[in-house]
Amino acid sequence: MPLPTTMNAIEIETPGGPEVLKRVTRPVPEIGENEVLIKTAIAGVNRPDCLQRMGGYPPPAGASDIPGLEVAGEIIATGSKVSNDHIGKEVMALVPGGGYAEYVNVDVTNTLPIPKGISREEAGAIPETFFTVWHNVFQRGGLQAGETFMVHGGTSGIGTTAIQLAKAFGATVIATAGTDDKCGACLKLGADYAINYRNEVFEERSKEITNGKGIDVILDMVGGSYTGRNYKAAAMDGRIVQIAFLGGPKAETNFMPIMLKRLTHTGSTLRARSIDFKAQIASELQTKVWPLFEAGKIKPVMDSSFALKDASQAHERMESSGHIGKIVLKI
Repeated sequence: MPLPTTMNAIEIETPGGPEVLKRVTRPVPEIGENEVLIKTAIAGVNRPDCLQRMGGYPPPAGASDIPGLEVAGEIIATGSKVSNDHIGKEVMALVPGGGYAEYVNVDVTNTLPIPKGISREEAGAIPETFFTVWHNVFQRGGLQAGETFMVHGGTSGIGTTAIQLAKAFGATVIATAGTDDKCGACLKLGADYAINYRNEVFEERSKEITNGKGIDVILDMVGGSYTGRNYKAAAMDGRIVQIAFLGGPKAETNFMPIMLKRLTHTGSTLRARSIDFKAQIASELQTKVWPLFEAGKIKPVMDSSFALKDASQAHERMESSGHIGKIVLKI
């Protein structure tokens, strides 16, 4: 059947609040020789989408200005260098933009099959957080079985993913969250300890938990005042991995612990990385993590779903910080 020429999509009318997300008609994207065209069923909603909407996270060169970094759906067309055998396959994909639309193009190497036992809705909630956690916690942070791992924001999409993966690979897991209910949700996901940061000082409590040793790997999306506090919480040769700055990108802190504890403070963004780099992460995920999905040992935590036309409501839900797990758009 001939491909459609136009599609419904959500664009950012002008930088601002959730109300600037508008449904529009756009041309269906053209596909490159190594790409596939996906008919989108589900698009994940993530913090970077909100940041892009506010004007703080522009898409990389050549990427769509339509927000949305992860999708699940059916491949309906292939580029000239991609086998037609891919047509009809149900996949999920990490995309550099364009997810909030009925169709999206992506390099075939950045797609992954939907694991057995995972629904389309769940599949659309996997790529962004699992690619991010795998790269930052295991590749950059070097988390090993037997080490202690802490994640701030344990009930976010990143947090719920990090708890499950770190536990599955043999770490002792500590999560921080802002309410007792959220701490309870972290424990149900497999965290060994949950710290309510409103009632406890996490750097002091983490030292108690570890008998003074401290944390081997800390995944932080807060920044700001947490910078020096993470240094206090870290163990000798500890690794702090930065993936966001919800508390601000600047801090005045004592950097002496970096020397005295031999700390590593690193960080990354994923969106602008090369297709080949993302393909390497996809390959590792399929080999090492997909069997955990199919064995029922891990699963994306779903918070809520919204229609494409209600993308602004999805962003409001995200920015309320009341969610536990992932928010998606049904397209």
